[in-house]
Amino acid sequence: MEITNTYKHKDKAVANLSGGQKQRVFIAMALAQDTKVLFLDEPTTYLDIRYQLQILKLIRRLNKEFGMTIVMVFHDINQALYYSDEIAAMRDGQIAAKGKPDEIITSELINKVYGVNLDVEIHNNKPFVISWN
Repeated sequence: MEITNTYKHKDKAVANLSGGQKQRVFIAMALAQDTKVLFLDEPTTYLDIRYQLQILKLIRRLNKEFGMTIVMVFHDINQALYYSDEIAAMRDGQIAAKGKPDEIITSELINKVYGVNLDVEIHNNKPFVISWN
């Protein structure tokens, strides 16, 4: 609870917590099981930007400081690119590309996976999909 900053919610029903608080409590429950691998499906869905950043920073900390393997599913491509060491881009249930974000993400891959023409730019040495064609 200390790692996830959820001790203050220990006596509250999960149903009474905000979305970001619930996510941190669910992660705390996984940590209490002493897991080495954490699987997360859309961990930032329905969260405002503040809670999205808090959750993503917590997840990064679990990986970097505690050596936990994190497997996440994202639909927000920029979150996936920024917060992942490796990604697998999927199309129709098949892996279209996998590797380090800065090595595989291109406009061509975005088109192949999503069927849209968008630019990929580098910011702070990380790729971002930013164009609104």
